Amino acid sequence: MSLIPQIKTWLDEDDIQRNFHYTKSLPTHAVSLELKIKSPLVLAGVDYFIATFNSLGIDVEDLLFLRQFEGKSFASGEVITFKKALPFAHAVTGERLALNLLQHGSSVATYTRAHVELAKKYQIKILDTRKTTPGLRALEKYSVRVGGGFNHRLGQTDVWMIKDNHKSSLGGLKGALDFFKGQGAFYNNIIAEIHDLKELDEAIELGVTHVMLDNFTPAKIEEAVKLKKTGMVYEVSGGLKLSTLQDYFILGVDALSIGALTHSAPRVDLSLKYKAI
Repeated sequence: MSLIPQIKTWLDEDDIQRNFHYTKSLPTHAVSLELKIKSPLVLAGVDYFIATFNSLGIDVEDLLFLRQFEGKSFASGEVITFKKALPFAHAVTGERLALNLLQHGSSVATYTRAHVELAKKYQIKILDTRKTTPGLRALEKYSVRVGGGFNHRLGQTDVWMIKDNHKSSLGGLKGALDFFKGQGAFYNNIIAEIHDLKELDEAIELGVTHVMLDNFTPAKIEEAVKLKKTGMVYEVSGGLKLSTLQDYFILGVDALSIGALTHSAPRVDLSLKYKAI
């Protein structure tokens, strides 16, 4: 997949082309560049950074060295020095978008890594959700994986998920289950969002093997685990926070799906500095 078409639409937001005098007058002398890490982070989104400058005419080969840093942890104060100089006009034009994308990807990856590190010894997977920023789902989902997490659905039809609105509109849990079974999608799994133990009993009776326990307290999860059948997958979601995540590391839980990974990741800090050669 080429990132260039989408990158160009984002560059258009800066309205550079409208002021032809400005773009024509930008000096093109060479500048050396440094990417400065200003807060601890896991770097993610390097290809978006590269594609931004490539769409302005910079040779990809001049920036591919950055890929070696993707997924690596950095401390505040570390610096990545560019191997080749760039024209000042290209550097100043692409800087903000390139940094915005790299910062956003790194924020998601860093926050994901913090959750993954807590959960890994319990063999519980950390999943994202579809609570993503329109236009940035690919970057956000990718960054979750860079941070060590796993993707839930990329889109609505990857997996059929029975939610409240399906149940209230399609005849309850059974009606919604029958609807999705009738889609003829042989390889699509079905997940049922469950809100109480009574509904969990019904799902088990209907043969649902993947359930999402939504907004269950740790005590209720303990009760739900006692009902788990062989071959079932238990996913927990709803209001999960990094500060209380350990309360949900319960034997029998397979995964925690966390919307905050993509919609509320604390911002990391990066800057791009350059000097005339």
